Amino acid sequence: MPKRKHLVALLVMVASLVAPRSARADLLDTVRSRGTLIWGADQEGGGPYVYPRDDAPEIVTGFEVELADLIARELGVKARFFQGNWDKLPDLARTGQIDVVLNGYERTPEREAVLEATKPYYVYGLQLLVKRGSAFTDLDALAEKATARVGVLGGSAAESLVTERLGAKAVVSYDGNTDAMREVETGKLDATIQDTPIVAFYSPRFPALVPAGKPMAEGHYVLYVKKGERRLAETIDRALVALLASGELERLYTRYGLWNPQQEQLFSLLGVARTRPAPAPSASASPEPPQPMVSEPIRAAERPRGLAVLSAYGGTLLGAAGITILLSVVSFPIAVAVGLLVALGRLYGPRWLARPLVAYVEILRGTPLMLQLYFLFFFLPELGVTLPAYATAIIGLSVNYSAYESEIYRAGLQAVPPGQMEAALALGMSRLQALRHVVVPQATRTVIPPVVNDFIALFKDTSVCSVVTVVELTKRYSILNMSTQATVELTLATGLLYLAMSLPLGILSRRLEARLGLKAITA
Repeated sequence: MPKRKHLVALLVMVASLVAPRSARADLLDTVRSRGTLIWGADQEGGGPYVYPRDDAPEIVTGFEVELADLIARELGVKARFFQGNWDKLPDLARTGQIDVVLNGYERTPEREAVLEATKPYYVYGLQLLVKRGSAFTDLDALAEKATARVGVLGGSAAESLVTERLGAKAVVSYDGNTDAMREVETGKLDATIQDTPIVAFYSPRFPALVPAGKPMAEGHYVLYVKKGERRLAETIDRALVALLASGELERLYTRYGLWNPQQEQLFSLLGVARTRPAPAPSASASPEPPQPMVSEPIRAAERPRGLAVLSAYGGTLLGAAGITILLSVVSFPIAVAVGLLVALGRLYGPRWLARPLVAYVEILRGTPLMLQLYFLFFFLPELGVTLPAYATAIIGLSVNYSAYESEIYRAGLQAVPPGQMEAALALGMSRLQALRHVVVPQATRTVIPPVVNDFIALFKDTSVCSVVTVVELTKRYSILNMSTQATVELTLATGLLYLAMSLPLGILSRRLEARLGLKAITA
């Protein structure tokens, strides 16, 4: 009888796995049952899309932040922002860690092959920017220069355009938009190509840059969802139609200075009749009076300077430094413990165990930490294992550094004279007791300097964890730098924070060496 119950349970599980997708709850049902629409974007891209508020850097703002709220409202849920690297947002959607990608993503056949696209929510163009007084008036003029260098956002339509027109050698890719604009100002680049919303928003910040020619290569921004989640995409389409018909979309874009003649195409693209005055908001919206058109659209504020930068963003950097410390102090003890066990297994464990442990060490030392984090965060979900971002960062750092710690401890264990183990066994200790009370304590004294050195290195390697959406100190610095262009002040503040975290460890290491007499031991 119990066997039959187990067989029935197994058949039910298999049936649930192979059942048609329509028979199970899809992403739209999940969003509504959860009550939140999780949308992914990268603050590092800056305004006017998603960027930190000047008065509260821990809060994001931007026209896409407001658009996400409006779309979620039409779906009857709340919007929740999820920070991710811009080029990894499709992977986050594909693995189910976000519901939608909403961050100035162009509609391309390559993306539509792996994701579901909604109808357009914005019509953009690509604008060539050069330094005032430059002889380059268009891309054809740049093509005549054999060593032309044009800055673009990596993975964007601008990158594709420059590659096609000028060749790959002319492309200089950046993770954010404002870096390329600043490099044109300083003369490192000949030009940059930016989407028209970026040009409109950041023009006050870069007065030395001027448009060269008219916008070109017109395209559409769309939202992307996981492949097969057509119901959610179509529901978002209906939300966009309602927002355009009510006039809310136009009012939003006007407030950011983004409504222009190109946006009139949205009416035909979304199948909405152009009427004035705008009809009342949709039934799902709370009744509000129409918002008046503003004469002064939202633009990037003047660049902050000096102590004003530290006053405005010092607390935010300190909070990010706390994340760096958390990742380090949790990950490193695990790495040390695992590394010690690996070293003991190789030297004192069964013979059959040595080869797998050698493979463990060599694979981890021979592959980049970023690749290992990517494997944990983006590949394991394909196998049904989804790890939270912080858990991924801690596991990735711990496992990676355990390989290096195992080699340090192996050297330390081998430095203990063999006679110490023999003497302990002669006194009646078991092998385990001899390791615990005699061999390992002596090895630990020897390896303190390199272990502390690894801990300092791990502090800096936490910056790699931004690939799995953890916003630690380096990522927060990059976000604020893209948003404010206060490069000097933020770089100095971030560097001092790293020094403040690492220098005490060096001092502690030297004091431990002196107290334990390691100079005499290692001499």
